[in-house]
Amino acid sequence: MRQFTYSLLSSVILLASTNSTLSAQEKYSNEKIWRGEFWAESVWGIRSMAKGTSYTVQSNDTELGSVIDEYSYKSGKKIKTIASSKSVFGTPSERISSYSFSEDERFIMITTDVESMYRHSFHANFYIYDTKSGDEAKPLTDFSKGKQRLATFSPSADKVAFVRDNNVFIANLLNGSETQVTNDGLFNHIINGATDWVYEEEFGDDRGLKWSKDGTKLAYYKFDESAVREFHMPIYTELYPELYTFKYPKAGEENSKVEVYIYNYETRVNHAVAIPKSAHYIPRFFWTNDSDELCILTMNRHQNDLRFLITEGEFPNNRIGTVQIFKEVCNTYIDIHDNLIFLEDGESFLWTSERDGYNHIYKFGYDGSSTQLTKGEWDVLEFSGYDSKKKNCYFSSSMFGPTQKHQHRVDLNGNITTLDQTPGHHGANYSSTFAYSIYNYSNANTPPVYTLRDRNGRTLRTLKDNSALADKLEVYNYSDKEFFTITNDAGVELNCWMIPPHEVDPEKKYPVYVAIYGGPGVNTVQDSWGGSGLMWHQYLAQEGYVVASIDPRGTPGRGKEFEHSTYKELGKLETEDFIDFAEFLGSHELVDKDRIGIQGWSYGGFMTLLAMTKGADVYNAGISVAPVTNWRYYDTIYTERFMETPQENVSGYDDNSPVNHAAKLKGDLLLISGTADDNVHHQNSLEMVDALVVANKQFEFFSYPDKNHGIGGRNTRIHLYNMMMDFVKENF
Repeated sequence: MRQFTYSLLSSVILLASTNSTLSAQEKYSNEKIWRGEFWAESVWGIRSMAKGTSYTVQSNDTELGSVIDEYSYKSGKKIKTIASSKSVFGTPSERISSYSFSEDERFIMITTDVESMYRHSFHANFYIYDTKSGDEAKPLTDFSKGKQRLATFSPSADKVAFVRDNNVFIANLLNGSETQVTNDGLFNHIINGATDWVYEEEFGDDRGLKWSKDGTKLAYYKFDESAVREFHMPIYTELYPELYTFKYPKAGEENSKVEVYIYNYETRVNHAVAIPKSAHYIPRFFWTNDSDELCILTMNRHQNDLRFLITEGEFPNNRIGTVQIFKEVCNTYIDIHDNLIFLEDGESFLWTSERDGYNHIYKFGYDGSSTQLTKGEWDVLEFSGYDSKKKNCYFSSSMFGPTQKHQHRVDLNGNITTLDQTPGHHGANYSSTFAYSIYNYSNANTPPVYTLRDRNGRTLRTLKDNSALADKLEVYNYSDKEFFTITNDAGVELNCWMIPPHEVDPEKKYPVYVAIYGGPGVNTVQDSWGGSGLMWHQYLAQEGYVVASIDPRGTPGRGKEFEHSTYKELGKLETEDFIDFAEFLGSHELVDKDRIGIQGWSYGGFMTLLAMTKGADVYNAGISVAPVTNWRYYDTIYTERFMETPQENVSGYDDNSPVNHAAKLKGDLLLISGTADDNVHHQNSLEMVDALVVANKQFEFFSYPDKNHGIGGRNTRIHLYNMMMDFVKENF
């Protein structure tokens, strides 16, 4: 028997009925929300200067254009303008997209004319600005040869490595010469210095070239994707639509063959690094503090066997040998992250591992020794940095619960200091010496506040408090997001939130809009400011809907057992939890159990379809945006991490693919997809359309021509959400 506690939900709705700001004049609309009416101010483009006493930020100026200003941490006063569009290009009209400093801070690399590729990657033109001479910036290379990627200063500040046409080049800043490191790059065949689509998307990084500490060696990826099958995506902007073709390995199919090379700039020789044949993936490589040691991370195809290899000496035919210094195996999967710090002793490193059931920081020695620095039933989320002088590692965690994110530091003896225990979400951008941080804090009902803090977390100065946004919201009705838990049929407690309608009549019953994601790596139940998504939910509350969300089993922040419980059966336990949630909501006296709808995007779209089919008895309407409908259509790295291959796990793929449950659809369904979605291909939605037609089920379907997974640009987002609101009002 499912046990539910109603008291909190009742009090929340009662509170809304008595405390709503009913005198507010303004009304939410999608035009206001998606055109930025409620955007929060931020402090962006922050770079700590090397000495740690000042930082730079990027802003816009009417007369100077894009501006890079330097400020003092201590006083908060502007020290100087380091560069601007006018000083760099001679005109304020040229935009600086982003910037980076050389290690000696003499040169600034300016990024312009950006053309996005996929989630992280882009092509651009890069300029080098000499702050010492103050002369106009010089192009990094001959732009007539094509745009560049991943331009990176050497630590010696005299060279820049970059990628063009899938080849690696090095520009010498002192004499203006250019060295071509590779010459076999070819689109859809060989990639040098960058990653392929699936590595970028699922291992989360497209940077495939890195300098050694002394700037004499450059390590880079070489991807041979010749055997990877091509995916053809029609682009409808021409009279005769053209196909954009790229390599996309689907679950169970062939992946790229990956190697790592080291180029010695002094000898002008490329050396291949010897990697064991058992290594299917090379998700990361890092230089240690020794310029002769490159650390290479390898994994098997199931992603449950991780090795750290260190280069050691040279083998015949210029192949550099490796020695293994670390191994981790498990019976499910190991997440790849950047929580790695090599210590100055040259014999140990910090790395997070789930070996005790939660993600914690360990000090590992090259000799196999280990010391656990953090402990408890909570997860370390990410490293924020390492203070080598005071021997402190800064990190964020779910120590105060999976809805929370706090900042801490830990020394090498395991002593932990929490920098601020205020409930909510805390983030920090630290100075190079860790004496200061640009700190940001928000909670579910408080916009972000940016402050300057010292190394102990004490606030020295407020930089942005978003008081203007808070004041603006005063003239709108606003319902606080409230948190609660339910216990599902399996006896597991799950985190939830809800936003009640702005005006509640205890005599009425209200429809519910359940907003979800529900997949690995993402929580929707977070005590943090929700931005435009939160405003959309307030708009729904204005229109008389209860808005709610739940984090089902398989979501992060609660340890390995909880997150890995969905292994090999994505969608099964999550669907059960979403059904339990709808039954919980429907049992409340103010909720109309026959008007509970659900909406999700991407993995949330996948779960929406399962809720509308396997959970058709409790959800009467749903909106599925850009959904996976059959895991066989999704990429190798993500899908096989959680599901193994289709050949190994036939039932896991089939039992929870929405296309196989189309006949169970009962309620009203709106299915939405972008035709140029390189991530979750439009093919997924079309397959669902076909399955629903075969099952003779009526539904609504809308395609956005040439839109990717984000479905944005011009008025697209407004159009999308107006269509969703119309559907909600008619069917939820």
